[in-house]
Amino acid sequence: MLVIDGNSRSNGNTQTLLHILLDNIPHEYISLRDKVVHPIIDARHTDEGFQPIKDDYQSIIKNVLENDMIILSTPIYWYGMSGLMKNFIDRWSQSMRDPSLNFKQGMYKKKMYVVTVGGDEPKTKGLPLIMQFQYIFDFVGASFEGYILGKGNKPGDILQDKKAINIAKFYNQAFLQTLC
Repeated sequence: MLVIDGNSRSNGNTQTLLHILLDNIPHEYISLRDKVVHPIIDARHTDEGFQPIKDDYQSIIKNVLENDMIILSTPIYWYGMSGLMKNFIDRWSQSMRDPSLNFKQGMYKKKMYVVTVGGDEPKTKGLPLIMQFQYIFDFVGASFEGYILGKGNKPGDILQDKKAINIAKFYNQAFLQTLC
C-alpha cells in the first residue's frame, strides 16, 4: 500500500484521519510537501513533446506503478485538492506519454482511495472533489474503491467528526483483514 500525502502542513486534520486509517497497516508513505514536483509544462501538442524535468516526480510515479493499492490524501483547499496534489496529478499527462512507464496500462485496475478533510460543509461541498478523483481514476482505468470525507478546520477538529473517524476505523479493519 502506498500513501501519497498532499498536505501542506504537518499534523493537520487530514493527516490525523489518515493516521487513524493506517493504524497497524504496513504502508509506504510519501509526503509531497517534502518532495519537489514542478508544475507541468504542457507539451502534448509540440514537436518536442514533454522533456525530462529534474525533480522528484519520476521516483514517486515509479512507486505508484509498483503498488496495487494507493491512498491519495489531501485537505480541501478552496473546494479542491491541494496545490501539491494537483501538481502531482497534472504530471500524469507527462507520464502517459512516456513509453518507458507504460503508465495507463500500469494504472489499470489499481485500487484507489481518497482521504480528505475540509472546514466549509465538506460532506456537501467536498463531493465535487470526490467526483474529480472519480473522473481521474476512470480516465486511467484505476478502480475508485472508496473515500473518507471529514470535517475539520483548526488542527484537531477532525476528532469531533465521529462519522469520519468510524469510516477510517472501518477501512482500517478491512485492510487488516486483507493482510491476514
